[in-house]
Amino acid sequence: MIRVLLADDEDLIRAALAALLGLESDLEVVTEASDGRTAVTAALAHRPDVAVVDLQMPALDGLEVTAELARVLPACKVVILTGHGRPPHLQRALAAGAKGFLPKGAPGGTLADVIRRVHAGGRYVDPALAADALTAPECPLTPRELDVLRLAEYDTPVAEVARRTHLSAGTVRNHLSAAVSKLRVANRAEAFRTARDNGWL
Repeated sequence: MIRVLLADDEDLIRAALAALLGLESDLEVVTEASDGRTAVTAALAHRPDVAVVDLQMPALDGLEVTAELARVLPACKVVILTGHGRPPHLQRALAAGAKGFLPKGAPGGTLADVIRRVHAGGRYVDPALAADALTAPECPLTPRELDVLRLAEYDTPVAEVARRTHLSAGTVRNHLSAAVSKLRVANRAEAFRTARDNGWL
């Protein structure tokens, strides 16, 4: 029997996945979590063989959960399930230690097959996403520009971004200006949206 943890902040999705996996004779959902921190705690308590983790969750996101489980429970294989898969997300998930990466729109039986595959030591990446990853443009922004842009969401004042990054206000403005210029957009709000839509944030 393959023991499975399900982590998704949407109750309806989590319940549907649990019901779907419950139809499989060799899979057992042993615990569920509605946020990333609870997922790690539940994994340590129940020692699942495979954790199916949503990419976007509160407390810790799916990538942070993956990295933490690789550190504290390396025997547990992680499958990332997402409704917003972008090539950079895939690359970061694999780098964090995920063994599977699957869109939520995949056919019903695919998740069970992926769980079996990663439990047996294999990997699975959605073919369409893998193809996109091979042709996706690289992010033109530096890690620091991305950090500043991420904090500048929703028109956060420059002084607040400077405080949180331990940079001067002038340096923050320079990073934001560089991001706007490199992404060829009109302002930092558009720069944020462009970076987010490409999966760079």
